[in-house]
Amino acid sequence: MTQVNKLSRIIHLIAALAITLLIAMQPAQAERIKDIGQFAGLRTNQLVGYGVVVGLAGTGDDSLEYATLGVKGMTSRFGLALPPGVNPATKNAAAVMVTAEMPAFAKPGQRLDVTVSALGKSKSLRGGTLILMPLYGADQEIYAMAQGNLAVGGLGVSAADGSSLTVNIPSVGRISGGASIERTVSTGFETQPYLSFNLTDADLTTSLRVAEAINQAVGSELAIAADAVTVRISAPVGAQERVMLMGKIENLLVKPADAPARIIVNARTGTVVINGAVRLGPAAVSHGKLTVRVEENPTVVQPAPFSRGRTATEQNSDIALEDKGAPAFEIGRRASLSEIVETINSIGVSPSDLTAILEGLKQAGALKAELIII
Repeated sequence: MTQVNKLSRIIHLIAALAITLLIAMQPAQAERIKDIGQFAGLRTNQLVGYGVVVGLAGTGDDSLEYATLGVKGMTSRFGLALPPGVNPATKNAAAVMVTAEMPAFAKPGQRLDVTVSALGKSKSLRGGTLILMPLYGADQEIYAMAQGNLAVGGLGVSAADGSSLTVNIPSVGRISGGASIERTVSTGFETQPYLSFNLTDADLTTSLRVAEAINQAVGSELAIAADAVTVRISAPVGAQERVMLMGKIENLLVKPADAPARIIVNARTGTVVINGAVRLGPAAVSHGKLTVRVEENPTVVQPAPFSRGRTATEQNSDIALEDKGAPAFEIGRRASLSEIVETINSIGVSPSDLTAILEGLKQAGALKAELIII
């Protein structure tokens, strides 16, 4: 083996070792900045419009005035004027609402997926075609035009005797790439005096860590933590410079702060969620069960012969009270999540009983966590 080959292998080995050390030195549970928030202004915009779907196999809504007016308006654009008082009997057409989401930086000519939903009594949109219609933004300006054949995942079948079978939702369809963007939405990010990065979850510690990571990466104090959500970044004016800076910031690794101790109780479903930061202080808990059982045993009373009386029902109720005492259990030190779960499973409490126990521990000061009941 030549000296050049040996040197090349040594260089590759050193490079592989360096990469391994860099990976090992990364902070535990570190996440990319782009995964914990987003830059202000770079968001999607909702679009909505009203249109008509034609070509249905008798599953339209001919009794709906919206569909009738929509068909009349559509035909009038082609010079076809229906006589006054004439119903076009649009059983093969349906009035629909069309929705779409336009991403940030979308440019004219790009395509959007649209969702088409029946507005009236149309049973199915399967096989229908959406006629050209505009999509409006919140400012009532037209941002896209939609048209195309629907893809419907649902199926509805009805028989002459009134029986029917429905699979999924046949009154909603989708058109892949069914809308063409006609105008852009100005974000203004290239002219604003600074960039704002907003965290998904408000946390002062995470906000400070994001600002520190950005300053270390760029080598200057460009970022400051404005509050628990926003990190303000001084950036040069110009789209190219800001895009380069934003792309660099998005891929920086930051270890988010630990979540505050919380217990979430869903009172409707009985679900209880405890995060890993919850701790229990010293406490003793005793929780009993009181059961009240009511049994109704009505008795039928017959009248005496020839008394002209009527058969009556006499109520007979039995009430039983049962009090099951439960042994007390003690929490002698700051218990972790695994110990809390083990204790809950050992005493076999129901979600409603667990909620009562947690509320008692909170009032006693042994539960150092936020108790949220939804």
